[in-house]
Amino acid sequence: MFTNKGFLFAAGTALAAGSIPAGAQDTGTTARPHIFAVSQVALYVHDIGVSRRFYHDFLGFDESYTLTRPDGSLRAALIKINDRQSIELIPENAPNTDRLNHIALETDNAEGMRLYLKSRGFKVPDHLTLSEINSANFWVNDPDGHPVEFQQYLPDSWVARDTGKHLPDTRIATEMSHAGVMVRHLDAAMNFYGDVLGCTEKWRGSGNGKVLSWVCMKVPDGTNWVEFMLYSLPPPLAKIGVNHHLCLIVPDVAKAGAILSARPLPPGAQLSAKILVGTDRKRQIHVFDPDGTRIEIMEPAPPDGVPAPSSSAPPP
Repeated sequence: MFTNKGFLFAAGTALAAGSIPAGAQDTGTTARPHIFAVSQVALYVHDIGVSRRFYHDFLGFDESYTLTRPDGSLRAALIKINDRQSIELIPENAPNTDRLNHIALETDNAEGMRLYLKSRGFKVPDHLTLSEINSANFWVNDPDGHPVEFQQYLPDSWVARDTGKHLPDTRIATEMSHAGVMVRHLDAAMNFYGDVLGCTEKWRGSGNGKVLSWVCMKVPDGTNWVEFMLYSLPPPLAKIGVNHHLCLIVPDVAKAGAILSARPLPPGAQLSAKILVGTDRKRQIHVFDPDGTRIEIMEPAPPDGVPAPSSSAPPP
C-alpha cells in the first residue's frame, strides 16, 4: 500500500470478475477494509445548466470532469469540493422525485470490501466495476434502500490525476463533513452502518426533546459521518429535500453568509443567511439548490467548544 498526495491506494487489488486479492478469503472471517470518508453525494437535477450555475457561480466550486452517454448527452457532472470529495450532478429520470441518487464512501480496497460484505450475507455484485474515470467501485443498498457506493481511487484514476487542481479560492468551503439520509428503522441502519461497516456513533439529537431526530455515525477511519434523519411517516417531497442533505464546514458562518449574500442566486435556489444555532450547538446557515436539496453550511464546533450532550429520547 502506498500514498500519493493525501490519497490511500491499495496496490495490486484484483478487479477482474471472479478474482480475489492474495490473502483474501470469501468466508465469514473476511476482514473489513478501511473506510476513510464520505467521498460523494450524488443528486438528480432538473436543469443541469441552472445547477451548474448554483454550484459553480454561487457556491464557488469547479467542475473537475463530466461523463457522457454514447449519444454525447450528459450523464454526470462532478463538482469538486476537495481532492477526496465531490458532488455528482445527474440529469433527472423523472421530475418531482427524490433528488438523492446515492452516497459514496471511500475505501482503500473495493474488492476486499465486496468480499467482506458478501461474507456478512449482503447481496453484492459478482465483481467490481472499473469506471471510465478508472476508479474501482460497487454499490449495495442500505436497509432504507439508499444506494451506497464504495469507491477506491486507483493511482492512475482521473481523481488522482486531478489532485491539486480545480480548487479555486471562490469555494465557500473546502470540506464536506457529512451526508444526511432518511432512516425509518434505526436498528437496521445501526446494524449496517455500525456493526457491519464499523461506523461509531458520534452524537444523537432531538428536535423537540421527546422523539429522537438524528443519529450521527462517524466512518471508522476518518472524521466524516453519515447522519440518520429519522422519521415515522413518509414526508412530503419538499421535506425529503431538507432531510437528504450535505453539510459544508466553514470556520465562520457569518463570513460565509456575507460572501453568499453578495453573489447572485440562480433561479429556484434559496439562501437563508440568518445564523441559527442547531441542537448540537453549532452555528449554521442553510442554502437550497434549485431542486430543493439542502446544503447545510456549518462551523465545526460550538463557539465555546463545549459539545452538546446526546439525546436519550426514543426513536420515532
